[in-house]
Amino acid sequence: MMMYDLIIVGAGPVGLAAAIEAKRAGLNYAVLDKGCVVNAIFDYPTYMTFFTTSPELEIGGHPMVTAREKPDRKEALNYYRLVAQRENLNVLQYHEVTRIHPAPAGHTVLVNKKDGSQGVFETRKVLVATGYYDNPLHLGIPGEDSENVSHYYTEAHPFWGLKVTVIGAGNSAADAALDLWRGGAKVTMVVRAPQLKNTIKYWVKPDLENRIKEGSITAHFNSRVIEILEDRVIVESEEGTWELETDFTFALTGYRPNIDLLREAGVSLNEDLMADLDENYESNVPGLFVCGSAGFGIHTNKVFIENGRFHAEIAMREVIRQLQSVPQ
Repeated sequence: MMMYDLIIVGAGPVGLAAAIEAKRAGLNYAVLDKGCVVNAIFDYPTYMTFFTTSPELEIGGHPMVTAREKPDRKEALNYYRLVAQRENLNVLQYHEVTRIHPAPAGHTVLVNKKDGSQGVFETRKVLVATGYYDNPLHLGIPGEDSENVSHYYTEAHPFWGLKVTVIGAGNSAADAALDLWRGGAKVTMVVRAPQLKNTIKYWVKPDLENRIKEGSITAHFNSRVIEILEDRVIVESEEGTWELETDFTFALTGYRPNIDLLREAGVSLNEDLMADLDENYESNVPGLFVCGSAGFGIHTNKVFIENGRFHAEIAMREVIRQLQSVPQ
Protein backbone atom coordinates (compact mmCIF):
# COMPACT_ATOMS: atom_id res chain seq x y z
CA MET A 1 0.00 0.00 0.00
CA MET A 2 1.25 3.46 -0.92
CA MET A 3 2.50 5.57 1.97
CA TYR A 4 1.59 9.23 1.63
CA ASP A 5 3.48 12.06 3.24
CA LEU A 6 0.22 13.92 3.83
CA ILE A 7 -3.51 13.36 3.55
CA ILE A 8 -5.61 16.52 3.51
CA VAL A 9 -9.23 16.03 4.53
CA GLY A 10 -11.43 18.63 2.85
CA ALA A 11 -11.15 20.27 -0.59
CA GLY A 12 -12.40 23.69 0.42
CA PRO A 13 -10.27 26.84 0.06
CA VAL A 14 -8.24 25.99 3.19
CA GLY A 15 -7.61 22.41 2.08
CA LEU A 16 -6.65 23.57 -1.41
CA ALA A 17 -4.27 26.16 0.07
CA ALA A 18 -2.58 23.36 2.03
CA ALA A 19 -2.44 21.17 -1.08
CA ILE A 20 -0.67 23.90 -3.05
CA GLU A 21 2.01 24.12 -0.36
CA ALA A 22 2.33 20.32 -0.29
CA LYS A 23 2.76 20.08 -4.05
CA ARG A 24 5.30 22.90 -4.21
CA ALA A 25 7.30 21.17 -1.48
CA GLY A 26 7.35 17.93 -3.48
CA LEU A 27 5.29 15.93 -0.98
CA ASN A 28 3.37 12.80 -1.87
CA TYR A 29 -0.10 13.95 -0.87
CA ALA A 30 -3.80 13.57 -1.63
CA VAL A 31 -6.85 15.71 -0.87
CA LEU A 32 -9.98 13.77 0.07
CA ASP A 33 -13.46 15.29 0.08
CA LYS A 34 -16.87 13.72 0.54
CA GLY A 35 -18.29 16.09 -2.09
CA CYS A 36 -16.96 18.16 -4.96
CA VAL A 37 -14.19 20.75 -4.88
CA VAL A 38 -15.25 23.62 -2.56
CA ASN A 39 -18.48 21.76 -1.84
CA ALA A 40 -19.54 24.23 0.85
CA ILE A 41 -19.45 27.13 -1.63
CA PHE A 42 -21.42 24.98 -4.06
CA ASP A 43 -24.11 24.67 -1.35
CA TYR A 44 -24.30 28.43 -0.82
CA PRO A 45 -27.40 30.29 -2.07
CA THR A 46 -27.32 30.46 -5.87
CA TYR A 47 -26.93 34.23 -6.14
CA MET A 48 -24.89 34.82 -2.99
CA THR A 49 -22.27 37.58 -2.92
CA PHE A 50 -19.31 37.30 -0.55
CA PHE A 51 -18.89 39.81 2.27
CA THR A 52 -15.28 40.44 1.39
CA THR A 53 -13.16 41.49 -1.57
CA SER A 54 -11.49 39.18 -4.07
CA PRO A 55 -7.86 39.51 -2.84
CA GLU A 56 -8.89 38.22 0.60
CA LEU A 57 -10.14 34.96 -0.93
CA GLU A 58 -7.08 34.21 -3.02
CA ILE A 59 -4.86 31.18 -2.44
CA GLY A 60 -1.48 30.10 -3.77
CA GLY A 61 -0.72 33.52 -5.25
CA HIS A 62 -3.38 33.09 -7.95
CA PRO A 63 -5.26 36.37 -8.54
CA MET A 64 -9.05 36.27 -8.40
CA VAL A 65 -10.36 38.50 -11.17
CA THR A 66 -14.03 39.41 -10.71
CA ALA A 67 -16.52 41.76 -12.31
CA ARG A 68 -17.23 43.52 -9.03
CA GLU A 69 -15.27 44.33 -5.88
CA LYS A 70 -16.96 41.45 -4.03
CA PRO A 71 -17.18 38.14 -5.91
CA ASP A 72 -20.31 36.04 -6.10
CA ARG A 73 -20.76 32.29 -5.67
CA LYS A 74 -20.28 31.46 -9.36
CA GLU A 75 -17.07 33.47 -9.59
CA ALA A 76 -15.70 31.75 -6.48
CA LEU A 77 -16.56 28.28 -7.82
CA ASN A 78 -14.83 29.11 -11.10
CA TYR A 79 -11.78 30.50 -9.31
CA TYR A 80 -11.12 27.62 -6.92
CA ARG A 81 -11.83 25.01 -9.59
CA LEU A 82 -9.37 26.68 -11.99
CA VAL A 83 -6.73 26.98 -9.26
CA ALA A 84 -7.00 23.24 -8.56
CA GLN A 85 -6.77 22.58 -12.29
CA ARG A 86 -3.83 24.90 -12.97
CA GLU A 87 -1.89 23.55 -10.00
CA ASN A 88 -2.85 20.00 -11.05
CA LEU A 89 -3.74 19.20 -7.45
CA ASN A 90 -4.33 15.58 -6.49
CA VAL A 91 -7.95 15.93 -5.35
CA LEU A 92 -10.10 12.83 -4.90
CA GLN A 93 -13.71 13.96 -4.91
CA TYR A 94 -16.53 11.95 -3.34
CA HIS A 95 -14.17 10.22 -0.92
CA GLU A 96 -15.75 10.60 2.51
CA VAL A 97 -13.29 10.19 5.37
CA THR A 98 -14.99 8.15 8.07
CA ARG A 99 -12.14 7.57 10.50
CA ILE A 100 -8.56 8.58 11.26
CA HIS A 101 -6.55 6.47 13.68
CA PRO A 102 -2.88 6.07 14.66
CA ALA A 103 -0.65 3.68 12.73
CA PRO A 104 3.01 2.66 13.17
CA ALA A 105 4.23 5.11 10.54
CA GLY A 106 1.68 7.84 11.23
CA HIS A 107 -2.04 7.51 10.54
CA THR A 108 -4.54 5.30 8.76
CA VAL A 109 -7.39 7.10 7.01
CA LEU A 110 -10.55 5.17 6.15
CA VAL A 111 -12.89 6.40 3.42
CA ASN A 112 -16.21 5.59 1.78
CA LYS A 113 -16.22 6.11 -1.97
CA LYS A 114 -19.09 7.20 -4.19
CA ASP A 115 -19.46 3.69 -5.65
CA GLY A 116 -20.06 2.26 -2.17
CA SER A 117 -16.64 0.71 -1.79
CA GLN A 118 -14.21 1.51 1.01
CA GLY A 119 -10.65 2.67 0.84
CA VAL A 120 -7.64 2.87 3.14
CA PHE A 121 -4.88 5.47 3.00
CA GLU A 122 -1.66 5.24 4.99
CA THR A 123 0.00 8.57 5.68
CA ARG A 124 2.66 10.16 7.84
CA LYS A 125 0.71 13.35 8.47
CA VAL A 126 -2.95 14.39 8.33
CA LEU A 127 -4.39 17.87 7.93
CA VAL A 128 -8.12 18.23 8.57
CA ALA A 129 -9.79 21.19 6.86
CA THR A 130 -13.41 20.08 6.70
CA GLY A 131 -14.99 23.42 7.61
CA TYR A 132 -18.46 23.33 9.11
CA TYR A 133 -21.09 24.19 6.51
CA ASP A 134 -21.90 20.59 5.61
CA ASN A 135 -22.94 19.79 9.19
CA PRO A 136 -26.21 21.61 9.93
CA LEU A 137 -27.48 21.83 13.49
CA HIS A 138 -30.54 19.61 13.51
CA LEU A 139 -33.60 20.55 15.54
CA GLY A 140 -34.28 16.95 16.54
CA ILE A 141 -38.02 17.25 16.01
CA PRO A 142 -40.56 15.04 14.20
CA GLY A 143 -40.81 15.76 10.49
CA GLU A 144 -37.40 17.39 10.16
CA ASP A 145 -36.28 14.77 7.65
CA SER A 146 -39.30 15.18 5.35
CA GLU A 147 -38.89 16.27 1.73
CA ASN A 148 -40.44 19.71 2.30
CA VAL A 149 -37.73 20.69 4.82
CA SER A 150 -34.20 21.88 4.03
CA HIS A 151 -31.21 23.09 6.05
CA TYR A 152 -29.85 24.89 2.97
CA TYR A 153 -31.34 27.75 1.00
CA THR A 154 -30.76 28.06 -2.74
CA GLU A 155 -33.05 30.61 -4.40
CA ALA A 156 -36.57 32.00 -4.23
CA HIS A 157 -38.01 31.07 -7.62
CA PRO A 158 -39.49 27.64 -6.71
CA PHE A 159 -41.38 29.17 -3.77
CA TRP A 160 -43.23 31.98 -5.54
CA GLY A 161 -46.72 32.32 -4.11
CA LEU A 162 -46.12 29.65 -1.46
CA LYS A 163 -46.21 29.88 2.34
CA VAL A 164 -42.66 29.42 3.58
CA THR A 165 -41.51 29.11 7.18
CA VAL A 166 -37.95 30.13 8.04
CA ILE A 167 -36.61 28.84 11.36
CA GLY A 168 -33.67 30.83 12.70
CA ALA A 169 -32.48 34.37 13.37
CA GLY A 170 -28.93 34.54 12.00
CA ASN A 171 -27.40 35.51 8.66
CA SER A 172 -28.61 32.48 6.74
CA ALA A 173 -32.19 32.90 7.97
CA ALA A 174 -32.17 36.67 7.36
CA ASP A 175 -30.84 36.37 3.82
CA ALA A 176 -33.30 33.60 2.97
CA ALA A 177 -36.30 35.42 4.42
CA LEU A 178 -35.58 38.59 2.47
CA ASP A 179 -34.82 36.78 -0.78
CA LEU A 180 -37.94 34.64 -0.49
CA TRP A 181 -40.09 37.71 0.17
CA ARG A 182 -38.63 39.52 -2.83
CA GLY A 183 -39.28 36.38 -4.89
CA GLY A 184 -42.96 36.47 -4.08
CA ALA A 185 -43.16 33.95 -1.23
CA LYS A 186 -45.30 34.51 1.87
CA VAL A 187 -42.63 34.36 4.55
CA THR A 188 -42.98 33.65 8.25
CA MET A 189 -39.99 33.48 10.60
CA VAL A 190 -39.98 31.48 13.82
CA VAL A 191 -37.31 32.68 16.25
CA ARG A 192 -36.47 31.16 19.64
CA ALA A 193 -34.96 34.39 20.94
CA PRO A 194 -36.78 37.65 21.69
CA GLN A 195 -35.04 39.36 18.76
CA LEU A 196 -32.90 38.86 15.69
CA LYS A 197 -29.21 38.11 16.23
CA ASN A 198 -26.87 41.07 16.43
CA THR A 199 -24.40 39.15 14.24
CA ILE A 200 -26.58 39.63 11.16
CA LYS A 201 -24.75 41.70 8.55
CA TYR A 202 -25.11 45.38 9.34
CA TRP A 203 -26.68 46.21 5.96
CA VAL A 204 -29.14 43.29 6.12
CA LYS A 205 -30.48 43.58 9.67
CA PRO A 206 -32.26 46.96 9.24
CA ASP A 207 -33.79 45.75 5.97
CA LEU A 208 -35.25 42.68 7.64
CA GLU A 209 -36.40 44.64 10.70
CA ASN A 210 -38.24 47.09 8.45
CA ARG A 211 -39.91 44.28 6.49
CA ILE A 212 -41.09 42.76 9.76
CA LYS A 213 -42.24 46.12 11.10
CA GLU A 214 -44.33 46.86 8.02
CA GLY A 215 -45.81 43.35 8.00
CA SER A 216 -44.28 42.18 4.73
CA ILE A 217 -42.56 39.37 6.64
CA THR A 218 -44.20 37.87 9.72
CA ALA A 219 -41.94 37.01 12.65
CA HIS A 220 -42.84 35.07 15.80
CA PHE A 221 -40.25 35.65 18.52
CA ASN A 222 -39.83 33.63 21.73
CA SER A 223 -41.20 30.71 19.73
CA ARG A 224 -39.96 27.36 18.51
CA VAL A 225 -41.14 24.77 16.03
CA ILE A 226 -41.73 21.42 17.76
CA GLU A 227 -43.05 19.42 14.81
CA ILE A 228 -43.15 19.73 11.02
CA LEU A 229 -46.09 18.27 9.12
CA GLU A 230 -46.84 18.16 5.40
CA ASP A 231 -48.91 21.36 5.31
CA ARG A 232 -48.15 23.04 8.63
CA VAL A 233 -45.73 23.33 11.51
CA ILE A 234 -46.52 23.11 15.20
CA VAL A 235 -45.18 26.08 17.13
CA GLU A 236 -44.71 26.42 20.86
CA SER A 237 -44.58 29.87 22.45
CA GLU A 238 -45.39 31.64 25.70
CA GLU A 239 -49.03 31.71 24.62
CA GLY A 240 -49.12 27.93 24.18
CA THR A 241 -49.01 25.59 21.21
CA TRP A 242 -50.47 26.52 17.84
CA GLU A 243 -50.32 25.63 14.14
CA LEU A 244 -48.81 27.61 11.29
CA GLU A 245 -49.78 26.77 7.70
CA THR A 246 -46.75 26.26 5.50
CA ASP A 247 -45.82 24.68 2.18
CA PHE A 248 -42.08 24.50 2.81
CA THR A 249 -39.76 24.97 5.78
CA PHE A 250 -36.16 26.15 5.92
CA ALA A 251 -34.46 25.15 9.17
CA LEU A 252 -31.54 27.60 9.11
CA THR A 253 -30.37 27.26 12.69
CA GLY A 254 -26.63 27.12 12.14
CA TYR A 255 -23.81 24.69 11.37
CA ARG A 256 -21.00 23.03 13.32
CA PRO A 257 -17.73 21.27 12.44
CA ASN A 258 -17.62 17.47 12.24
CA ILE A 259 -16.35 16.98 15.77
CA ASP A 260 -17.02 13.23 15.70
CA LEU A 261 -14.20 12.73 13.20
CA LEU A 262 -11.79 14.69 15.40
CA ARG A 263 -12.94 13.12 18.67
CA GLU A 264 -12.65 9.58 17.32
CA ALA A 265 -9.14 10.42 16.09
CA GLY A 266 -8.19 11.29 19.67
CA VAL A 267 -8.20 15.08 19.35
CA SER A 268 -8.96 16.81 22.66
CA LEU A 269 -11.91 19.21 22.59
CA ASN A 270 -12.88 21.78 25.21
CA GLU A 271 -16.40 22.58 26.43
CA ASP A 272 -16.92 24.81 23.36
CA LEU A 273 -15.88 21.89 21.13
CA MET A 274 -12.69 23.69 20.11
CA ALA A 275 -9.75 21.45 19.29
CA ASP A 276 -6.60 21.54 21.43
CA LEU A 277 -4.15 23.04 18.93
CA ASP A 278 -0.69 24.58 19.24
CA GLU A 279 0.60 27.63 17.40
CA ASN A 280 1.16 25.52 14.27
CA TYR A 281 -2.38 24.09 14.37
CA GLU A 282 -1.08 20.67 15.35
CA SER A 283 -3.45 18.85 17.70
CA ASN A 284 -2.59 16.84 20.79
CA VAL A 285 -2.39 13.85 18.41
CA PRO A 286 1.14 14.08 16.96
CA GLY A 287 1.10 14.63 13.22
CA LEU A 288 -2.61 15.52 13.03
CA PHE A 289 -3.25 19.15 12.12
CA VAL A 290 -6.60 20.97 12.09
CA CYS A 291 -7.00 24.15 10.04
CA GLY A 292 -9.78 26.62 9.34
CA SER A 293 -13.11 26.50 11.14
CA ALA A 294 -12.92 22.69 11.56
CA GLY A 295 -11.15 23.14 14.89
CA PHE A 296 -13.14 26.06 16.28
CA GLY A 297 -16.23 24.30 17.61
CA ILE A 298 -19.10 26.65 18.30
CA HIS A 299 -16.94 29.67 17.43
CA THR A 300 -17.13 29.25 13.67
CA ASN A 301 -17.86 32.97 13.34
CA LYS A 302 -14.18 33.62 14.13
CA VAL A 303 -12.76 31.77 11.14
CA PHE A 304 -13.42 32.48 7.47
CA ILE A 305 -11.65 31.81 4.18
CA GLU A 306 -9.85 35.10 4.71
CA ASN A 307 -7.92 33.90 7.79
CA GLY A 308 -8.32 30.13 7.46
CA ARG A 309 -6.10 30.10 4.35
CA PHE A 310 -3.25 31.39 6.52
CA HIS A 311 -3.81 28.56 9.02
CA ALA A 312 -2.97 26.21 6.16
CA GLU A 313 0.25 28.03 5.33
CA ILE A 314 1.40 27.99 8.97
CA ALA A 315 0.51 24.33 9.42
CA MET A 316 2.19 23.31 6.18
CA ARG A 317 5.47 24.93 7.18
CA GLU A 318 5.47 22.71 10.26
CA VAL A 319 4.37 19.62 8.32
CA ILE A 320 7.20 20.13 5.86
CA ARG A 321 9.71 20.77 8.66
CA GLN A 322 8.73 17.59 10.47
CA LEU A 323 8.84 15.45 7.34
CA GLN A 324 12.23 16.81 6.30
CA SER A 325 13.72 16.27 9.75
CA VAL A 326 12.90 12.53 9.76
CA PRO A 327 14.88 10.17 7.49
CA GLN A 328 12.56 8.51 4.98
